[in-house]
Amino acid sequence: MSEGTAPAAGEAASVADEAARERLLYLRGSIDNLDAALVHLLAERFKCTQQVGELKARHSLPPADPAREAAQIERLRRLAEDAKLDPAFAEKFLNFIIGEVVRHHRAIADRTHEASAEPAEPAEPAGPTAG
Repeated sequence: MSEGTAPAAGEAASVADEAARERLLYLRGSIDNLDAALVHLLAERFKCTQQVGELKARHSLPPADPAREAAQIERLRRLAEDAKLDPAFAEKFLNFIIGEVVRHHRAIADRTHEASAEPAEPAEPAGPTAG
């Protein structure tokens, strides 16, 4: 190709393909970073909800709180709208998380109640016994 002439169609496609590949790799790297952040955020969230479940179990509170759940769903829908994210998708996502949290809370409550129902160990005699 001589200087000053346009690249042949195949050469232009190759240049465009390389630029597209670079952009794709960059975007996928960003997606990978965001996925990692989401996993870490979910882990932190579940650490908090684990503590909530333990507190509820100790105080014989129900594992689910429908009023709180409804308020959180409505709040998340508003946040999704503000962020230009489909509110229906956000609601499905939160419902999935809430379902897991409630399942964990029920398991914690079951373990707590089973532990409190176990018979106590027999007490050791206070002093020497006659024998």
